[in-house]
Amino acid sequence: MRDVAALAGVSLKTVSRVVNREPGVSGDLISKVERAASQLDYRHDLTASNLRRSDRKTSTFGLIIEDVSNPFFSAVHRGIEEVARERGVAVFAASVDESPEREKDLVVAFSQRRVDAIIMTPTVREQSYLAYERRGGLVLVFVDREPRGFDADCVVTDNAAGAETATAHLLAQGHELVAFVGDDETITTANQRYLGYERAMASAATSIRPELVSREAHTTPAATREVLALLDAPNPPTAIFAAQNLITMGAVRALQMRGLQHSVALVGFDDFSMADALDPAVTVVAQDPREIGRRAAQLAFARIEDPDLPTSVHVVPSSLIRRGSGEIPPGR
Repeated sequence: MRDVAALAGVSLKTVSRVVNREPGVSGDLISKVERAASQLDYRHDLTASNLRRSDRKTSTFGLIIEDVSNPFFSAVHRGIEEVARERGVAVFAASVDESPEREKDLVVAFSQRRVDAIIMTPTVREQSYLAYERRGGLVLVFVDREPRGFDADCVVTDNAAGAETATAHLLAQGHELVAFVGDDETITTANQRYLGYERAMASAATSIRPELVSREAHTTPAATREVLALLDAPNPPTAIFAAQNLITMGAVRALQMRGLQHSVALVGFDDFSMADALDPAVTVVAQDPREIGRRAAQLAFARIEDPDLPTSVHVVPSSLIRRGSGEIPPGR
């Protein structure tokens, strides 16, 4: 750092303020320091800097999500990074894989590394165990699912309303045999989406047939197996509501395997890559995961700046995108 200061012709304190992104430094001085640092191939030692900082901030966030490879959570991650990058904060992500034990282990791991905030999708049945971390100054924000037994900021989609819209759309095409293919009943969002399905069926005075309900499709291969079983049943559905993006992918595969992609209607919850390029293109209720991530990061920074802010739940609306698969009439 001394070499950077000498080359830039500024004080050591000025270099420190620039590399630590402190306010009140002129643009001209920032440019001088950055040019000198580049010429000397200087890399700021964040660990040493963090030890000296009085506020003990590390300029890092931990992100705990269901699966980093899931396109929905990848987009959430991207939204968080967009906001964090503007503040010079790095985001470290990990998959919880719907494991309560792993969730708790990851919280401890990130806490021990002194992250400034954890943004997470909860898996444990209730989150009261996080009170200890909060007392230690850790900021906690939830995405996709609201916490239980723990009051905290949260960003979600109105899952029930979106699922009701999807199911009502299929019913409006004239379908009565509408199947529901969803995730495990222990998952909050899966229950909310089933509730939306129930509401739409009740509003249309259409009975739910238990044999057309599957709630064990957590992965794409599992969804394919479940949908194949529905299609091969004596009274198969004429329409399917797939309540999660990986489930929709599995449903598409099953319909193609039976040659029924142009005969059985399909609406999925969550958009996914290439959904608009399939034949037929897949009608979906699209969330906005990038915006969910951005709002979560903004809440985390606001909480860091003012720990006494009242907690809030932000609902990001979903939208029905008609592409063709959801508009197939019964008996086609």
